[in-house]
Amino acid sequence: MLPPDYQRILAVVRQAGAPVAARQVGETLGLDVSVKSKLEPLRGKLIRLTGRGCCERNPTARFATRP
Repeated sequence: MLPPDYQRILAVVRQAGAPVAARQVGETLGLDVSVKSKLEPLRGKLIRLTGRGCCERNPTARFATRP
């Protein structure tokens, strides 16, 4: 079971239907994406989800759910 923050992030990635950048996920979640330091925690969570096997990261640093 994932914490609520991670569940929301994963839901955004799933709904996108195509690989998405951390900035796009942040925009959808209503985060201030104009400041890079606001995106770093989100990017870290996306990378942790990748490590847990919930999603994958492609070479262009975009995230998608695993098939």
